[in-house]
Amino acid sequence: MEKLAASIKEIFEKKFQKNPLMIASPGRINLIGEHTDYNEGFVLPGATDLVIVFAVSARDDRQCRFYSVDFDREYVTDLDHLVRSDQRWPDYLQGVLYAFLKEGYRINGIDLAFGGNIPIGGGMSSSAAVEGGLAFALNHLFDLKLDLLTLARLARRAENEFVGVRCGIMDMYANLHGQPGRVMKVDCRHLIHEYFPFVRPDLRVIVSDTGVRRELAFSEYNVRRQQCEEGVSLLRKYYPEIKSLRDVTLEMLEEHRKEFHPVIWKRCAYVVRENHRVELACQDLLRQDFVCFGERMKESHAGLRDEYEVSSPELNLLVELALSLPGVYGSRMMGAGFGGCTISLVEAQVVEGFIRLVSAGYERRTGRQPAIHVVRVEAGTRIIEV
Repeated sequence: MEKLAASIKEIFEKKFQKNPLMIASPGRINLIGEHTDYNEGFVLPGATDLVIVFAVSARDDRQCRFYSVDFDREYVTDLDHLVRSDQRWPDYLQGVLYAFLKEGYRINGIDLAFGGNIPIGGGMSSSAAVEGGLAFALNHLFDLKLDLLTLARLARRAENEFVGVRCGIMDMYANLHGQPGRVMKVDCRHLIHEYFPFVRPDLRVIVSDTGVRRELAFSEYNVRRQQCEEGVSLLRKYYPEIKSLRDVTLEMLEEHRKEFHPVIWKRCAYVVRENHRVELACQDLLRQDFVCFGERMKESHAGLRDEYEVSSPELNLLVELALSLPGVYGSRMMGAGFGGCTISLVEAQVVEGFIRLVSAGYERRTGRQPAIHVVRVEAGTRIIEV
């Protein structure tokens, strides 16, 4: 990260002739618990060593100047004229400014350069890294004294209201609360978390990027959320205490199965089972039982593929290739779906073979090389010295 941070700082100083505040904002992995966050359920994410680096400084006026190093694009706006852009990338930044202003926080304009090594659109939530990183920076620059949960909520508001994706809070929460060598079980209703150890010298986490960008995910994500809400509405007629799928059991679903559209039933059944898998996976971590943990990952992928139907041929292929190799405990798609990444739990001694054989198999079947990253569980968003 040191070279990346030095490069971003140098670019900022050349463009804006100022000394910036430097922030590292990580991507996240989610070991298990997919599409459960917006159903007020449980997730098991961690922050990674792949990051977006911000160089940012406050202005005395309301103008905002952004430079994306990765896209080599500039965007200029001001706090009184925040409108969605055809370029799309500025919206994640503008959305955070919008959220702070809507909540009544007093901020000025900013100068900003940013870039990183998180796969964009790859399921490691580069968008939450942008939103969480800027929220963290604004809090520091303007001495707002906001806690991390408030920053996560502001980042989620940016995505929900300005960008237009009705996502849950998991990605922003993990981005801001991450700790080295520990994953967190997040209760997405009460917004509290519990850390679990995730340090085994003989195991590695590998993220494999399909290279397929998730054209369907933007619209289908919102469709899945609506389908879950339909299921809750039906069950609430019989169980008025239900607030979300977090409160639903498989027994409830089975009892009223004939009243459900089959697709809605499948969606709800997946979420209820996935919440239970998170609970079991946390117990696996306490016992350091990564064989059982890997089985939960496999079950999660099957549910995402067959019940929630957000996987893709490319994601399924990467999982199939991974699980065909010795030393792979588990593998599944990660993120919203329809493209992006898989996550695999792999013995350290077979990592080189994994990369070689999965890459070759994927290229042979698709004509494309996957980008494969060996990642560590690291700290959340933070100020860095360059």
